[in-house]
Amino acid sequence: MMTKTIRIGTRDSELALWQAHTVQKKLNDLGYKTEIIAVKSQGDIILDKPLYELGITGIFTKTLDIAMINGQVDIAVHSMKDVPTALPIGIVQAAVLERANTLDILVHKGNLDFLEGNGTIATGSLRRQAQWLHKYPNHKVVDLRGNVNTRMQKLKDNDWDGAVFAAAGLERINLKPKTFIDLDWMIPAPAQGAMVIVAMANDEFCREAVSELNDIETEVCTHIERQFLKTLEGGCTAPIGALATFTEDTIEFKGVLFSIDGKQKLEIEKSVPLQEWKKLGYNAAQEILNNGGAALMKNIKETLKK
Repeated sequence: MMTKTIRIGTRDSELALWQAHTVQKKLNDLGYKTEIIAVKSQGDIILDKPLYELGITGIFTKTLDIAMINGQVDIAVHSMKDVPTALPIGIVQAAVLERANTLDILVHKGNLDFLEGNGTIATGSLRRQAQWLHKYPNHKVVDLRGNVNTRMQKLKDNDWDGAVFAAAGLERINLKPKTFIDLDWMIPAPAQGAMVIVAMANDEFCREAVSELNDIETEVCTHIERQFLKTLEGGCTAPIGALATFTEDTIEFKGVLFSIDGKQKLEIEKSVPLQEWKKLGYNAAQEILNNGGAALMKNIKETLKK
């Protein structure tokens, strides 16, 4: 039964490979044979354009989707926040691993005086940009692209005051420096800190194997957050943040939608009994849409087309 070798597709960045090797070890521990196949994604190749200009929500996942559909790999491992809310036909979510740190952090250069005055912060994320400008309207935000190693190097090479990163990514590959502060006021990207494994819908062997790695609590929370994102029709580029957490017998949810310049902010907080989780993200997004969110989303889409 375990004779098939599961070919694990991944991007070839250090973080992506760390994630793939983590999944490989877990599957090996369960007795499965595995092989890692690394490919470069368009998101890694085109570094001179902001993500939203590339016009593809699945910029980091598309190459692996094609490799799976073509039968070159059996499963793919992704940072879940990079995965579009609608998967290609024939590909399914097979497992969500236990979530790591959800926080965004500011990596700085040892001096935080700029927080009181004028500063320049780097990020390639519209969500981070909008939240930063909302809190620090006098600051300038510059675009920062590439994998985490590339972005860290660019921060060192430029005269920016700091750059925003997901804590989980830096922690996974031991790249988190001493000069950082937690941005606990920043609402993370939907599914931030979670890893997802996708497989072909008709591949029962791989789906069954991978399902043993699923963490139900993370699956539920990320489902709520991604449902919120999907209902707002944000793709991966609009300034949308969401975080769902378990607290005993309830689920706490926090969601935000910002204008790109950070001046407008629509937020929602909800607490529901555990058994009501399935529509939580949808209901929260509908409230946002009915309270000015629909007009704001229309404005964001028009701005990004220019």
